[in-house]
Amino acid sequence: MGSELFGYDPGRIVAAHRHRRPWSRALAAVLTSTLLALPAAGASAQGLAALEGIAVGHHTLADRPTGCTVVLTEAGAVAAVDVRGAAPGTRETALLDPVNTVQEVHAVVLAGGSAFGLAAADGVMRYLSERNVGFETGAARVPIVPAAILYDLGIGDPAIRPTADCGYRAAAAARSGALEEGSVGAGTGATVGKLGGPGRAMKGGIGTALLTLPGGVQVAALMAVNAVGDVHDPETGALVAGVRTADGREIAGAREILRRPPPPVARNGANTTIGVVATNVALTQAQLGIVARMAHDGLARAVRPAHTPADGDAIFALSTGRRTGPINLLQIGALAADVTAEAIVRAVREAAGLPGYPAVRDLKEHTR
Repeated sequence: MGSELFGYDPGRIVAAHRHRRPWSRALAAVLTSTLLALPAAGASAQGLAALEGIAVGHHTLADRPTGCTVVLTEAGAVAAVDVRGAAPGTRETALLDPVNTVQEVHAVVLAGGSAFGLAAADGVMRYLSERNVGFETGAARVPIVPAAILYDLGIGDPAIRPTADCGYRAAAAARSGALEEGSVGAGTGATVGKLGGPGRAMKGGIGTALLTLPGGVQVAALMAVNAVGDVHDPETGALVAGVRTADGREIAGAREILRRPPPPVARNGANTTIGVVATNVALTQAQLGIVARMAHDGLARAVRPAHTPADGDAIFALSTGRRTGPINLLQIGALAADVTAEAIVRAVREAAGLPGYPAVRDLKEHTR
């Protein structure tokens, strides 16, 4: 049974596109109609866009499904990045080294579509350029827009992927306040728990979380979760989403697969968890590098295994600088790890299922 319980075998979808079988697009059309019949996202939540100076927008390509998410910081935000996965897909990350000239970014793009999805950043640059936002060079203002992608080409028609238009539309839709979570934007085609093969995987998504301390210090995260591994709730130890049992009805997890022969097989670069953490506290680029590094601890608590050869895990860290004064970098980094883990768990809990990839809401409550 397995994935047949939920509609279709995703392995057949991938094979159809690989061999260009004539029924491939028809099956993609069925996938699309099923997606459109499901709720597009979970409930909106206060998270990254609650920080003053940050707006977030999603654009979803439901006919694939895939999409992109844009984090706008039009007034500029000091930024750093920490890449831990062995199969990353990124843009403009070298300039985030503290020794380099540019210290601030004007947006960060998260997208599906594998390396094709990096094109979404072009549309964000156009959106910002039209508003005269960017790094002043004398001849023009050049928007600084780093990006990271995840691999979701095995879902639906791989010829449909985020483009510059997707990025432009996501930027135009960016707002402050509560954010949609689940199967929207960069999380639309995300899946998790793939160490048992695609027929036993589950739906991933995008989630956000925010902590506000007495006195006004804020730390938030936005994470798009497409991990090869399982998702656990660090607060309870519960396995939330991951490899399903052979009949597809429950979550089994990857623990036993990792401990018995034959060794698990995962396609390198076909996964990845990417995201943004941010604070309103004024930090330097070097300090933000530490925050991004500590945020990965939250990723590793929630995703098991994490930072694998098959994932391109990357986290950007931003500071809006709206709050000045004494800095407790240890505290901010620890909170960044906490909100990262919470955002990852929310991403899978708020996702809507696809044929062959049930969401958490589709399975009975599981507390392994």
